[in-house]
Amino acid sequence: MGGWDKTSAVFWQMRTRILTGLALIPPVVYVLGWAPEWLFIPVLIAVAELCLYEYFSICRHAGFRPMAKLGYGAGALICLLPGESFTPLALEPPFFIGLLLLVLSVGMVRATDLKDYPGKVACTFLGLIYIPCTLATLVPIRFHPADGLPGFNRIQGRFWMLLLFAVIWGGDILAYFLGRTLGRTRLAPRISPNKTVVGAVGGLLGSGLAALGVKLAFLRVQPGPTLGALALIVLLTALAGQVGDLAESALKRGAGIKDSGALLPGHGGMLDRLDSLLFAAPMLWLVLSVGSR
Repeated sequence: MGGWDKTSAVFWQMRTRILTGLALIPPVVYVLGWAPEWLFIPVLIAVAELCLYEYFSICRHAGFRPMAKLGYGAGALICLLPGESFTPLALEPPFFIGLLLLVLSVGMVRATDLKDYPGKVACTFLGLIYIPCTLATLVPIRFHPADGLPGFNRIQGRFWMLLLFAVIWGGDILAYFLGRTLGRTRLAPRISPNKTVVGAVGGLLGSGLAALGVKLAFLRVQPGPTLGALALIVLLTALAGQVGDLAESALKRGAGIKDSGALLPGHGGMLDRLDSLLFAAPMLWLVLSVGSR
């Protein structure tokens, strides 16, 4: 009876998460796979700004004083000018170095006490790399084919985007359920006491099953990668997503807070919901970049 009661409790706890997720699926899937670029970019900027807002709040709880206004402006610019090639403009060396110099320069003016200068600069620049720079990799994955990547076109871009989010969602759902019902051994108790080894393995399994579903759905329209190549891509992307989840947990634990926000019922804040994506998206972009060479 104890096992059944625990399983029942998990289902009740998941109810709000599931209802919120179901409500978000239609608009999210449309934006990911079918929205034109002129609509995709503003949505991306809005998401990045919300994540930055929550990230800066975490920084303040940790005792830092980020340059939020500079972060919001630079973050919007990073998402607005992703570049026309498969490499986002923010990741091109000239833009990246210019961004660093800008943050360092503005920080000197904004830091009334120079003891705050290193922390102010570091947390602001990290936020820009952590959120808008990683989110900007979604634009070339969806809209700008990688030169030389076999079969990469607009349909293939839609395939990779839906695959990416299926890997994250599938892994998150199965990891949460198996981890809460069967998990015993803690994965990283110092960072996230509720995460278990069973949950992590279940997450990889859920990611694989979800990716296979996307592969089958696109089989007639776009053959895509072989099963072997797909398995490697999914494994790397799913592992990156799990590391991203732990990284955000480490930030919150260091700041002494549980959730980054309360925007999404059952999920916490926007950053809580997208923490895996912030690592998984650039990993997929890196894999596709290597595959195009």
